[in-house]
Amino acid sequence: MDTRLAKLARTGDRVAFEELVELYKDKIYHLAYRMLHNGHEAEEIVQETFLRVYTNLERYDESQKFSTWIYRIGTNLCIDRLRKRKPSYSLDAEMNDGEGTDWYSMLPSQEETPDEQLVLSETQTQIRESIDTSPEKYKAVVILRYLQDLSLQEISDVLSMPVTTIKTRLHRGRDFLRKKLEKIL
Repeated sequence: MDTRLAKLARTGDRVAFEELVELYKDKIYHLAYRMLHNGHEAEEIVQETFLRVYTNLERYDESQKFSTWIYRIGTNLCIDRLRKRKPSYSLDAEMNDGEGTDWYSMLPSQEETPDEQLVLSETQTQIRESIDTSPEKYKAVVILRYLQDLSLQEISDVLSMPVTTIKTRLHRGRDFLRKKLEKIL
């Protein structure tokens, strides 16, 4: 369906492009938010991604999945943003002191006791922080695999790397997280 919509959008069908936007805007936002941890930047990445998709539709290779192509664009934009990121301080910036920014703790819990909820929330926060501190080359692979649930082949296509490299980075990323979490937990 994605490929058909991309073909139609390539011929100037705006409705088809709007359908592509509807299909992927939330997925790209979640990917960007998980990589950048900033809602405003994630929104900008979504806009930049769809702008690049629109201007480069003629370059889309129909032999590959559209999802792989758009994830590659979004992931590369996030990686570029992370590389260029410098510490900035703003009164409008999201607070990173644990109050209100722990979206996991805001989800309704299936746990029965407040103690269990607290342990779960703290664990999730520690995992998220560990992912945040991992090297960029591991972070993208871990997020795409475990948070976006992409296969190794899809990650390989998105990052334009051999599957063996993806496996290696995934293994090293898990080792990094395990060692980091062993110290904390």
